[in-house]
Amino acid sequence: MSFFELQHKDKSSHARAGIIHTDHGDITTPIFMPVGTQASVKTLDQTDLANLPTQIILSNTYHLHLRPGEDLINDFGGLHKFMNWPKPILTDSGGFQVFSLGLQKNAELDNKKLVSIDEDGVTFRSHIDGSSHRFTAESAIDTQHKLGADIIMAFDECTPDSAEEKYVREAMERTHRWAERSLAEHQKNTKHHGYRQFLFGIIQGSNRKHLREESAKYISSLDFDGIAIGGESVGYNMEATKDILDWVYPLIPENKPHYAMGVGLSPADLLIAIEHGVDMFDCVAPTRLARHGMLFVGPTEDKKLRINITNAKFAKDSAPIDKDCTCSTCKNYSRAYLHHLFNAQEMSAMRLASIHNLHFMLDLTRQAREAILEDRFMEFKKQWI
Repeated sequence: MSFFELQHKDKSSHARAGIIHTDHGDITTPIFMPVGTQASVKTLDQTDLANLPTQIILSNTYHLHLRPGEDLINDFGGLHKFMNWPKPILTDSGGFQVFSLGLQKNAELDNKKLVSIDEDGVTFRSHIDGSSHRFTAESAIDTQHKLGADIIMAFDECTPDSAEEKYVREAMERTHRWAERSLAEHQKNTKHHGYRQFLFGIIQGSNRKHLREESAKYISSLDFDGIAIGGESVGYNMEATKDILDWVYPLIPENKPHYAMGVGLSPADLLIAIEHGVDMFDCVAPTRLARHGMLFVGPTEDKKLRINITNAKFAKDSAPIDKDCTCSTCKNYSRAYLHHLFNAQEMSAMRLASIHNLHFMLDLTRQAREAILEDRFMEFKKQWI
């Protein structure tokens, strides 16, 4: 059985429906992946996730390397046993966090240089305590082997959109060399903790069309199990994301899953990505927004797909968050009750809101998949955007 099974392509767009096969279960695509950065989706436990129902979660190599450490998790038999999650897991390589957190925390540690890049890898300081650490292509793969996720990522260098083209090219070409080294290291042993791990390569090139196309061709030429599209724009600037997806779609293999990293700030963003041929996406936004009372609704006539439950107008509102939502929060609690919980700063407010937002995104991808299989995806999308 192949890792990815393409079941159907929508007749009016690049939208696709498929199945990813892993030793911890099948994943129907397109699929949104809740983010459990530190082996935990914030405010929820694994029973909550299973009840949503969640097919796959994402954890972060950088954060887990810093605490509790990959060796401890390895001693427990990998992430699945450590966090008691029986379904598939994806870990990113940590590259994005190495660079982004290094820039963010630079001023806080007396302007010490937090990230030092060379051909072999990256030396960086922990954003937690300033301790020195180093990632190479090989060590990032070794760390992910120990973490034991079903899907792991090649080590890459994520460049800011504002970077000069000379640096963007240098970083992209370095990412390509690291991709080869990541693949070679992974292929020494693709099975850990008793099950198979699959490796994705990452397309870079910032917001330069010719570099994105060059990167797409190069990463696609290597023997990766899936293809990811990374970079600062992806997920944070959807106009730029649409362009990038358009540039790379014709150049990446149809028979491998396509993963747009960091997409999911809005329900509309998922549909845009799906229209452009994306099978997988993740984002911290649904739970982060939930913790601040920003809750997804829709489709709506004004296309505004969220409400702020802390607004006074919801204080006496007996309706559920969304009238068509079937999550446990909407089935059992009113907007007025959620408004009260946030106003009283009750911890349960964040949990109930997070359950809703994640269910909303997961159910949206379920509906999108049905629409693809029935060749009515573009009609479905118009309801939302």
